[in-house]
Amino acid sequence: MTWTEIARQRYCRAGLRYASDLTDAEWALIKPFMPPLPHRGRPRTVALRRIMEAIFYMLATGCQWRRRLKVPPAEQVECRRRWQIPKEFAPFTTVQGYFYRFCRDGTLDRINHVLVMQAREVAGRGPSPTAGVIDSQSVKTTEAGGPRGFDAGKKIKGRKRHIITDTIGHLVGAVVHHAGIQDRDGAPDVLKSVKSLHPWLRHVFADGGYAGPKLKGGSPKSANGPYRSSSARTPPAGSCSCRDAG
Repeated sequence: MTWTEIARQRYCRAGLRYASDLTDAEWALIKPFMPPLPHRGRPRTVALRRIMEAIFYMLATGCQWRRRLKVPPAEQVECRRRWQIPKEFAPFTTVQGYFYRFCRDGTLDRINHVLVMQAREVAGRGPSPTAGVIDSQSVKTTEAGGPRGFDAGKKIKGRKRHIITDTIGHLVGAVVHHAGIQDRDGAPDVLKSVKSLHPWLRHVFADGGYAGPKLKGGSPKSANGPYRSSSARTPPAGSCSCRDAG
């Protein structure tokens, strides 16, 4: 993207506490997906906008929920204040609780789905992609980080992120599993996770690691019918003039 004066004004983050904070226009897009006020129980004391800003801050900076320090019992009360999340946000336990809740009930998936459709329409594409690009990345993890396996190809012991995007780079689906699962075996799980939100996705661009019948022919039990896969390079975004193309 060329940085013109109009583009600079559009993406300007001046006036925000942190660059990851939401503008009023951005919050207006997300607010309809937030849970309503509960009729019973303890009243809400933290604005959901601040919760989402704290989550975006964590994603932007990669910081921990808190620092785990070995301190004497007399200093434990002070240690509780040593959170990695800035004090302007809610306590990390509150932010963490909402984050896990939004992951479980599908709030984050619904937000991403609607934003992807809107971004595609702005780019002159159909709202639902018909083609995608699938790939994976293995990262090292510790035993405390959950299940992990060994990726023999990349010589990494940890977990693997399996991601599928549309042909212009928008996130369509993601699945995390241990790194011991090969790409061609993990691909059906990713396709299965996106079939309800993106029913028209039929063509998938993949590298040679996905060669095999599981992705090429499709699996009725795990995918959305037969998929066509290709190891060819993804065509440039400007090479297609059809509005309804991937």
